[in-house]
Amino acid sequence: MIDLQVLTQAVGDLDENTILTMINDFVATNPSGEDAQKVVFACQQGMAIVGELFEKNEYYVGDLIFAGELLSKTIDLLKPVLSSVATQKFGSIVIGTVAGDLHDIGKNIFGSMAEAAGFDVYDLGIDVSPSAFVEKVKEVKPQIVGMSGVLTLAIDSMKNTVNALNEAGLRDSVKIIIGGNPVNEDACKQIGADAFTTNAAEGLKTCQGWVK
Repeated sequence: MIDLQVLTQAVGDLDENTILTMINDFVATNPSGEDAQKVVFACQQGMAIVGELFEKNEYYVGDLIFAGELLSKTIDLLKPVLSSVATQKFGSIVIGTVAGDLHDIGKNIFGSMAEAAGFDVYDLGIDVSPSAFVEKVKEVKPQIVGMSGVLTLAIDSMKNTVNALNEAGLRDSVKIIIGGNPVNEDACKQIGADAFTTNAAEGLKTCQGWVK
């Protein structure tokens, strides 16, 4: 089994060669989907280290972008293994980073994992207005809406989006999960969401529980 602590540190150090070698070796062992989810979680913990170093001004925006690209490569390599967990189509999820926020690493990880697990994922991108969420929900009729945000202002944007879904008469037909740094139980209640997560793998489990 892959050494998850070493992997987490390699992500934190932005050590591309070590990460890709470890992931390729791991995939070659024909691992289970559950083990692959543990690997994704270890990478996310590494991303948390990157975030802390960025806040301390030891890493810069370019480092954050590079870390996101590394993570995307890692997820792509793991996708065939993650897909082995999916034996059926679960349903569909509309996701997006809410208005005023341009961060998408967490959203992208969640989207990739949800897709690999058998969901149809409609990703609206970043800085998504409440009306854009409403239009997409009307169009594709998903079971779940996932809203992501890293900035504190994202809380208000999430609340505005839930209000817009309410006003459009769509709130009762979807479950809403929110994710990102500023979300917690209080924020979840304030926003009117059904669940919150700061971890893509946990968020995915919540979504799977809703549609089974």
